[in-house]
Amino acid sequence: MASTIEKKEHSQVVISLEASKEEFDAALKVSYQKNKNRFQVPGFRKGKVPYALVCQYYGEGVLYEDAINEIANKQYPEAIKEHDLKVVSRPTMDVTGIDDTGVKYTIEVSVKPEFELGQYEGVEVPFADSTVADGDVDAELDRMLKRNSSLEEVTDRAAQDGDTVTIDYEGFKDGVAFEGGKGEGYNLKLGSHSFIPGFEEQVVGHNVDDDFAIEVTFPEDYHAEDLKGAKATFNVKLHTIKTEVIPALDDEFAKDVSEFDTLAELKADIRGKQEARCEENNKSGFENEVIRVVCDNCEIDIPDCMIENEVSQMADDQAMRMQQQGIGLDMYLQYVGQSMDDFKKSLEPMARVRVKSSLVVEKINEIVKPEVTAEDYEAEIAAIAKSYSMDAEEVKKSVGEDSEFLKNSISARKTVEYLASKAVKVEPKPAEDSKEEEKK
Repeated sequence: MASTIEKKEHSQVVISLEASKEEFDAALKVSYQKNKNRFQVPGFRKGKVPYALVCQYYGEGVLYEDAINEIANKQYPEAIKEHDLKVVSRPTMDVTGIDDTGVKYTIEVSVKPEFELGQYEGVEVPFADSTVADGDVDAELDRMLKRNSSLEEVTDRAAQDGDTVTIDYEGFKDGVAFEGGKGEGYNLKLGSHSFIPGFEEQVVGHNVDDDFAIEVTFPEDYHAEDLKGAKATFNVKLHTIKTEVIPALDDEFAKDVSEFDTLAELKADIRGKQEARCEENNKSGFENEVIRVVCDNCEIDIPDCMIENEVSQMADDQAMRMQQQGIGLDMYLQYVGQSMDDFKKSLEPMARVRVKSSLVVEKINEIVKPEVTAEDYEAEIAAIAKSYSMDAEEVKKSVGEDSEFLKNSISARKTVEYLASKAVKVEPKPAEDSKEEEKK
């Protein structure tokens, strides 16, 4: 098989291929076998029309497409291997000639771009060493207290801000009830601002079994067109008032919510976990900045298809995350008034950053060649198992005992860690200086 390549702009490559008359004739016979049940000629049952008669009755060209595909399916992978091409797009084929010598055709593809690295070792990168403050521990304790709070019904006072009330309500515009304005047994936390502005404030001060009217004005940007900026009256019946009871922050609370016997031990555990997260965030944040600086030091002409593929992957990931929360991406975009095309366009800048980062790390990885040990592999399996609450052996069965993908992932991470270890940490610039640079 003879093949040549022509490198074009924007990482496009045209592969020229050809097949002899004998090869083409053999492919035509394969195409005939594949399609013979499509042909009908008077006097012959379907699928029984001889090859020569098909060519005479329909014309040999009816077999060309599948014949050429048959040839290309064998030659194209061989050409990719021969010229060591890293293809990143679907191939497009163009037949340039069919004659007595055989068939000639070209296949055009996008390949990973060739580029020169800039400085990647010893780059200067701002590093902010954030730490855990006492207030961070207190804030987590406050969240734990609220998660473990309870609602206690009160009957000896009026509703206050922060209470949860149970109400019936019905809304009227110009004396006529409007769609979606009625609810029964609705639990509303006063001060949550989950209702129309002014509604919750007018419930405050009322007692259990009170019947009362509330006057409100709908916001100009309200989702229902006929209610935008409209005045409305809600008739309200208040059934119950409940107040949030927060447990005491003491040793008993620590015993109830954790495996610790004292509040001091719980605080120490919280601080330890926060410090570990803080250290990991500092590390990953610095590594991300290192990659950003290294990427800024080189120019890459990235094929559009690589950006498009990354955008599609990001959109699919977002759809999956939202689906896990019970929300469809299409429904969400409809709610916020954004088309799928606009949503994908908004992902392009980040997709470009991710693709460039991946290309740069991959190229440096080929130079650094970090070793991936059996211990590294086992640690990665253990981390995946922990993340998905699975047994390590289950993970191994799923990904394999010697997954090339997993080893490449570990190798890439080691390359990033190598770059971070070679980088020079410098003090972050003051906020004002950063703003001035952005203006430039």
